[in-house]
Amino acid sequence: MSDAHVAASPLEQLVAGHLDAAAGGDRDAYGRIVAACQNPITAIALAIVRDVPASEDIAQEAFLSAWQNLRRLQNPASFLPWLRQITRNLARDHLRARRRRPREVEDADALIESAADPQPGPLGRLAGSEREAVAAELISALPDDSREVLLLYYREGQSSQQVATLLGLSDAAVRKRLSRARQCVRADLLERFGEFARGSAPSVGFTAMVAGALAVASPPAATASVLGGTLAIGGAKTLGKVVAGSAGGLGLGLAGAFAGIYLGLRSQLKGAIDEAERVALVRNAVVSGLASVGFMASLLLIAWLDDGWVLPVLATLVFMGIVFHKSMVVLPRILARRHALEAQRDPVGAARRRRRERINCWIGGIVGFGCGVGGLIVGLVSSGRL
Repeated sequence: MSDAHVAASPLEQLVAGHLDAAAGGDRDAYGRIVAACQNPITAIALAIVRDVPASEDIAQEAFLSAWQNLRRLQNPASFLPWLRQITRNLARDHLRARRRRPREVEDADALIESAADPQPGPLGRLAGSEREAVAAELISALPDDSREVLLLYYREGQSSQQVATLLGLSDAAVRKRLSRARQCVRADLLERFGEFARGSAPSVGFTAMVAGALAVASPPAATASVLGGTLAIGGAKTLGKVVAGSAGGLGLGLAGAFAGIYLGLRSQLKGAIDEAERVALVRNAVVSGLASVGFMASLLLIAWLDDGWVLPVLATLVFMGIVFHKSMVVLPRILARRHALEAQRDPVGAARRRRRERINCWIGGIVGFGCGVGGLIVGLVSSGRL
């Protein structure tokens, strides 16, 4: 798909206005670029991988890759085509790593009816993973060159000119691809596909999640790490200095934490089997959010009152203990009834999913523990506490 240049669009003007600052390490400036570009980038990824969670992961990776390599970009006007190509390459790499192809699609209309049903029955509410699989197949049913255009068309208020700007195409090319898609799918079902496209669009939490990841990613210019900067304020002895020195890092940390909690909760609620499970999931997420706020507040208080290393270590261990308990004990207990129902319906598939979830949980726990301890040590050393 070609990336025809569209001169002086509002999006290009926004990017141009913030790109120099972002290349110098300004995370806020880059965050504004992410917010403006998240729709087309996630749509490009979704059109290729046909999986909403995977598309957001790929888009996040694309934004981080671009952030870390901004200084290599010679021409600011090339940023959007460059970012689009990074996304497409990552999405294709994802497909190759997955080593499987979507099944052949026989009936696009039936698939759209299933995936975009506004009032699913009890089975539809239970089988969230199955509905995601159907959504992947309905995207596959669309013409290859129309998937990006159609997804973004509905996400952008059905403006072909806006789609043309975001994808670097001519308005005529966009209209032609939309026409091809309309020939493949009935009009009423196409509108329901539009509901799916709008419902799968990234929320403001996506930008917050990328902003949180920027805090620990290598910047295009040399800047201090957020955790190191937060703990390095131990020498400050007034609350004003503590807040001034750490507010930015703590804000990004909290934004990332709440974005992760929100996105995880949203995914879990899709398959909730009853109101009791929904309440338990929400309560679990609220406790996790309060634990994150408490941890950040404790770092501020410790930095103000104490110059040693014991209290920061204790605060970090307590917080990590809460996180491990919530993810490895409380959450599986909440989902036990759902898992039992899945096991009754598909014992082999359910056992495979539980095994994969356990492996991912342990990998995430080990990586999280290593990153947390590593960041803590860096912060303690840089602040002179160790």
